[in-house]
Amino acid sequence: MKKPKVDAKKCVACGNCEAICPEVFIIKDEDNVSHVITDDLFGLEGCIEAAVENCPEDAITYEEEGGE
Repeated sequence: MKKPKVDAKKCVACGNCEAICPEVFIIKDEDNVSHVITDDLFGLEGCIEAAVENCPEDAITYEEEGGE
C-alpha cells in the first residue's frame, strides 16, 4: 500500500499540501512542518499525488511502504 511521507528537513511549511489535500496533511504550529494526519487513504490518491506534485521543496513522497 502506498503511503505519503513528509521529509521534515525539506518542508518549509508553505501550506500547499494542506490546501490541496486537507484530509491528509496539516501544518502543525508546534514545529511548523507538514504532517500526515490519517492512515485512511482510500479515495484520496488523487489529492495526495497533487500535493506531491505541488510541493516546491519535494518534501513529500508517495510510495509503497518500505520504499518497495
